Amino acid sequence: MTSEPQEYADRSYRSGAAIAGGVLLLGLAVWMGGDALLRGEGRVPLFALAGLLTVVPLIVAFTVRPVVLAGDDRVLVRNPFRTIHAPWGAVEGVRARYSAELLAGGAVYQLWAIPVSLRERGKATRHNQRLAAGEEPRGGLMGTLRGPSVPQDNQPRTAPADASIAELRELAERRREDPEAAGTVTVRWAREIMAPAAFGALLLLVLWITG
Repeated sequence: MTSEPQEYADRSYRSGAAIAGGVLLLGLAVWMGGDALLRGEGRVPLFALAGLLTVVPLIVAFTVRPVVLAGDDRVLVRNPFRTIHAPWGAVEGVRARYSAELLAGGAVYQLWAIPVSLRERGKATRHNQRLAAGEEPRGGLMGTLRGPSVPQDNQPRTAPADASIAELRELAERRREDPEAAGTVTVRWAREIMAPAAFGALLLLVLWITG
């Protein structure tokens, strides 16, 4: 695991909003669960422990864990429960529809680290259409209060997810034929996430049935 950031250090894609939300949720879970562990009576500490074992790995899986690391020869996709290593030679395409997707080795893999926002895509499309029509770009309240010293937003826009997908697609097309980029797709399940979550859920079930 420690070699992955070095091997795929060229480009990294993460969702800052997801990480921030995950950190907040982890803090809340640890605060509430820790309080129940320390001050709870009877079976409450056991329920708190089982709950933490279930919830904490899932929060990490869906918020902090996802990342896309793109190198010269291959791309690593770390999703909540799987890690996909795909040489560029095995990548058939990268696209963003309602979600970001990697097509490799005859399969389709979601890119959890690059969330697609239809709202941001729509804003960029409307902005570009106004530019093409020769209309003055809108700037909301700042546009209304714009003074002569504030430049207008007259450059084409691209939604963040679409910009990231365009970079990955360009890299895949450029490196696909290189001999160093040959190979097959490998997938590894995140047992370090799944095992404690499953054990915690099982413990919760046992405590509930025997309670």
